[in-house]
Amino acid sequence: MAGSGKSKRAPGGVRTWLMRGLKIGLAAAVAGLLAVVIAVVIALQSLPDYESLKSSPNGQMIRVHAADGSVIVSLGPSFGRWISYDQIPQVMVDAMVSTEDKRFYMHPGIDPVGMARAAWIAVERRGSGRRLQGASTITQQVTRNIFLNNSYSFGRKIREMVLALAMERKFSKRQILELYLNKVYFGGGAYGIDAASRKFFGHPATTIDLPEAAIIAGLVKAPSSYSPTADAEAAIGRAGVVLDLMQDNGKISASQRAGVDLDDVKMAPEPPQNSVRYFTDWALPQLDLLIDEPNEPLEVYTTIDLGMQRAATAAVQANAPKGAQGAMVSLDRDGAVRAMVGGLDYVSSNYNRAVTATRQPGSAWKIFVYMAALEAGYTPDTGITDEPVTINGWSPRNSNGKFAGAIDIRTAFAYSINTVAAKLGVEVGFSTVADMARRFGISTPINTHPSMVLGTSDVRLIDMTRAFASIARKGIAVTPYGITKVTTADGRLLYEHEDDTSRVLVAPWVAAGMTDLMQTAVSTGTGRAAQIGRPVAGKTGTTSSNKDGWFLGFSSGITTGVWMGRDDARAVGGLQGGRAPARAFADYMKVAVAKRPVEKFDTEVTLPEWQLEPDEEAYYEGPDNGAYGGGMMVDENGYPIEPQAPASSQGYEDEPDMEVDPQDRPQPPRLDQQWIDNVLGRDRPRQPAQQPPSGRPPSQQP
Repeated sequence: MAGSGKSKRAPGGVRTWLMRGLKIGLAAAVAGLLAVVIAVVIALQSLPDYESLKSSPNGQMIRVHAADGSVIVSLGPSFGRWISYDQIPQVMVDAMVSTEDKRFYMHPGIDPVGMARAAWIAVERRGSGRRLQGASTITQQVTRNIFLNNSYSFGRKIREMVLALAMERKFSKRQILELYLNKVYFGGGAYGIDAASRKFFGHPATTIDLPEAAIIAGLVKAPSSYSPTADAEAAIGRAGVVLDLMQDNGKISASQRAGVDLDDVKMAPEPPQNSVRYFTDWALPQLDLLIDEPNEPLEVYTTIDLGMQRAATAAVQANAPKGAQGAMVSLDRDGAVRAMVGGLDYVSSNYNRAVTATRQPGSAWKIFVYMAALEAGYTPDTGITDEPVTINGWSPRNSNGKFAGAIDIRTAFAYSINTVAAKLGVEVGFSTVADMARRFGISTPINTHPSMVLGTSDVRLIDMTRAFASIARKGIAVTPYGITKVTTADGRLLYEHEDDTSRVLVAPWVAAGMTDLMQTAVSTGTGRAAQIGRPVAGKTGTTSSNKDGWFLGFSSGITTGVWMGRDDARAVGGLQGGRAPARAFADYMKVAVAKRPVEKFDTEVTLPEWQLEPDEEAYYEGPDNGAYGGGMMVDENGYPIEPQAPASSQGYEDEPDMEVDPQDRPQPPRLDQQWIDNVLGRDRPRQPAQQPPSGRPPSQQP
């Protein structure tokens, strides 16, 4: 009887414990739900408004265009233009929802079905070390991208879920999708569908079609693996999966799916990454001075001509002596940089020798000496004597060890005769030569020792090229520039370059006389290797022991400077300005000016009356603006400076030699004016050589 009573009471005890457990579970669920509600309410109050979420820091995308409009490089984290929901193609929305969150329009921010599936997968993969997947909704991904990080901790997941629930209470599904599509990472540095579309297809996201939408939507799962720039085949394969999901979800029909050929999608070509980067590294830092737009994506349009850039790179690589480096800068007549080569290979050395390196220019510096002389009253026909000269203990020499005797200025420049350059430096004043160099854009320190007339002051290639371009522009200042305009991604103009022709450096007749001299140097003198079958004016430069070789010149509106040498400034056997640099110049210029009309130089100009009929008093004691004329000098900013007497150059290295080998240089008897006139095609009666304008012969020493 007693045992029978126990068995009857047992079921009642079980039911009691079950009821207690149910009540406890229900209470816990209610408490948990209440905690979630409280957490969501707190999160809801802390959420910023929608405009703040849109403008949260993204980083700035900069796309750089060549002169023809093609994109040459994209920089920075790529956030394209913000695309509102109404502007997003429906196929892009459908592709993303089908792939990432097919129940997006039904759940409250978290997907219970997806969570259950993720839990089941977690059980299956327990101990395998593989990541969990399948639980994050689009809303959760938005909260993770904006507020959290990608760590796989339990605490981060709880915060993500609470924030997702709060966002669904505060924002509409359309707003959440708009945030997602404009901020999610698609690989290749592209954040948002507009940046992805521009990077991978070369057009804005507003024109995305079905195949392109499938490719973009497929990237979110594994951006680095499926990026078209990393693995085009994998990207297309993943896009096929997206199309199948869209068909399964009823977003496209079977016939639409069958009609898509992903192999026909045209991908934007990857921009070049080699020598053009010398140019972009130089040009893009200038944006800070041109515009003030730190957030919006930028479209930067530049002057670089990719065809000319390829020709410049090929010319430098083909002609640089073994073991030497090379650099080239090419300017259009207004200063637009059409080509810039800073070295033989950007990948192995990104040091830009075209704009950063400072080297001695050798005889290329003589343009400043001769322009100072022309401005002081000399002409190309002025007579002068090539003879031994000593200045404060310094005696320059010619490379062949000979002297030509009585010649004129044109012949002296054509054959880069050092003694004549030294005489002219004494006559006009070394400070006057330095002032002329400053006037034409030389920004590096300039010494005023007598040897400076042979190019012993370090200069930059871009500065020397700028000086030659200003001569080609008939004495009007040329400033190199690389950016023509800057716009935002939606086309709003932020900056546009304007050409400044207001700064006149020398009178047109001085520039014309200098062009006359440089044309002769290419036609008959040291620069003969630079001939290209049309008028060229230029000058060679070679430093002592063949450490540096230069050629700079212009033709048909294009001015190009070439430098070659070793970075450690060691001698390079056989390197002379009239050889490898001049040949590189010719190889490049034949391509650069091929489509331009032939232009003859305007060297026949009317001289001012004061020079045709000189007033004797005007030249008493020599030019009045030189260190030896007792006049005042001014620096590049217009401030007066004290003229410096030439210091002794004793103890300095041997001065640069002339650029032509003795066996290549014609003997003095051939250096007569009649022969030069015949070569240049001049048909005019010969006038006796003019004497220098000062009252003392050029050979007289101070």
